[in-house]
Amino acid sequence: MDTASNGNVFDRIRDKGTIFSEEKMKSCFQAFDKDRDGGLNASEFGSMIRLLFCNENGKPYAVSAQRVGEMFAVFDSNQDGIVDLEEFRNCWTQWIRQILFPVSALLVIDVQNDFISGSLAVRNCPAGHDGGEVVPVINQLIDTVQFDAVLYSLDWHPRNHISFVENVNNRKVHTTSKVTTDKAKVFDTVVFEGPPVTLQKLWPAHCIQESWGSKLHSDLKVVDDPVFIHKGTNPDVDSYSAFWDNNKLTSTKLHSELMQRNITDLYICGLAYDVCVASTALDALELGYRIALVDDACRGVSLDDIQRCKSSLAKNHAIIVNSSQVKAMVLAHDRRPELGYKATLALSEKADK
Repeated sequence: MDTASNGNVFDRIRDKGTIFSEEKMKSCFQAFDKDRDGGLNASEFGSMIRLLFCNENGKPYAVSAQRVGEMFAVFDSNQDGIVDLEEFRNCWTQWIRQILFPVSALLVIDVQNDFISGSLAVRNCPAGHDGGEVVPVINQLIDTVQFDAVLYSLDWHPRNHISFVENVNNRKVHTTSKVTTDKAKVFDTVVFEGPPVTLQKLWPAHCIQESWGSKLHSDLKVVDDPVFIHKGTNPDVDSYSAFWDNNKLTSTKLHSELMQRNITDLYICGLAYDVCVASTALDALELGYRIALVDDACRGVSLDDIQRCKSSLAKNHAIIVNSSQVKAMVLAHDRRPELGYKATLALSEKADK
């Protein structure tokens, strides 16, 4: 397996459709063991990284020496400065496999009538976005990209939900709350007495269970075998994330649905960018998924908050992409180093437990 004369070794492995062969693993190892000493030193591992992380045109992504060193250290488990064949076997099965053969899901967050043209339409929020603009972009993704699963989350609130400004007088406000019930208005944040003491942003009543406003937008494509995730069903706890309520007391079925399908990579889109989309993405990162947020398939509430969310996601090793880039990534023609680094962190955390 000559990397110089035969192109990218990883592209050939991927195109042949399997990575489980012991022979392929050894051949790949030998291709980068340039000094034939039976192990990959840091420089040889760096050469491997340059071929592993390339865009769809075969151009390597820049990866800092520090980050290469951090990834090398994860697989050099005995810390002898060499990734030997046994250590490379772990690298091959636990890491390279995920990069070359990702299992990808599209997660569509809360593309519901109330957020597009109903009581909490994002166009009426400070950013002035049109939530309906995400629908054709998401539909195009569903039509053109072969995801391993497509999941849809829905806000699914009872009428007496804690987040509704109309219900602010139904609960005791904590003495630390800067906003009193008689002056509370939409977008204010109050502190309810609980228990537990709860910091709550107030919204107009929205996405009430079984109402028109709670339904997915009629133009949104729903795949033949969809998974629906209902959130915000507890009247006393809000739930921005599609994984957990805001107090992380109760989880939805999302994580178990993803694990059943062996999902490694999540492409997240929908409404609202800086609220439920961002909260879902951050929880997914915490759970070890590799995350790409599809920028042009999201709309949000506040431009400043959207920018803060982007920065927070990037710091946690998610990437922000355009919908036109998704297909190449799902096919592993475009392999991003940020996602590879995130996968090494997940492996390191797992080893430490």
